[in-house]
Amino acid sequence: MSIDTHFHCWQLARGDYGWLTPALAPIYRDVAVDDWQAQSAPHGVTGGVLVQAAPTEAETAFLLAQADAHPAVLGVVGWVDLAASDAPARIEQLARHPRLKGLRPMLQDLPDAEWILQPALAPALRAMADCHLVFDALVKPVHLPYLLTLAGRHPDLRIVIDHAGKPDIAAAQWQPWADGMARLASQTGAWCKLSGLLTEAGPAPAPGVVRPWAAQVLACFGADRLVWGSDWPVLELAGRFGQWFAETRHLLAGLSPQAQHAVMDGNARRLYRLPPASDT
Repeated sequence: MSIDTHFHCWQLARGDYGWLTPALAPIYRDVAVDDWQAQSAPHGVTGGVLVQAAPTEAETAFLLAQADAHPAVLGVVGWVDLAASDAPARIEQLARHPRLKGLRPMLQDLPDAEWILQPALAPALRAMADCHLVFDALVKPVHLPYLLTLAGRHPDLRIVIDHAGKPDIAAAQWQPWADGMARLASQTGAWCKLSGLLTEAGPAPAPGVVRPWAAQVLACFGADRLVWGSDWPVLELAGRFGQWFAETRHLLAGLSPQAQHAVMDGNARRLYRLPPASDT
């Protein structure tokens, strides 16, 4: 039994996916929750967290509607304009939906790497913490120092680093990524997603190429603050669902069965406040 803490669905006609263009041919198509289930269920994935792919509140509404229609969607990570003057009220209203578990500003796409540290965003971030919403950090290595500062300013805000901070594995980048992740792990309560690494390794990566980077986040965050995600269908830019699932199992093989279960299931329930296994 496993929980996928990071998958997407989209309808191209909605028109707010600025990054999703025909240049990304393998994934430039409509993707439904049922399509994800067809990929994930054969590997024992029983539920997942549906994550935003467009910086609009219409996207959040779309994803919550998918959650209402599909019991396997255990939670949604949406989007809100954190800089809006009424952002706290918007957050509180959205948080009334029981499946909204987090919010994700698309930090990697913003021109200012320090954007998240603006004082004007503090009320929205406090509202997220008050509503027990997770801050999904879509960041690259350049953002890690600012994420460290953010965590220090908002110790009650639960943060998870998407895609292990997106190291440039294709270029064999190790520093400053490795030290940045180690500092976040040791100095904050942040969590990390074991996801997205195949994609960062480039198209058709060689077997095992991501293992040093995966081993680093496992060593830093431990089995108690690491969660697994497929990042499907973006994963298809580099490989198949089953390929990443098998690679993950190899990476975790040295852990105890209890620790493996924590990474693949139990931690996701703690991080996103998902129902216990008996209720899913």
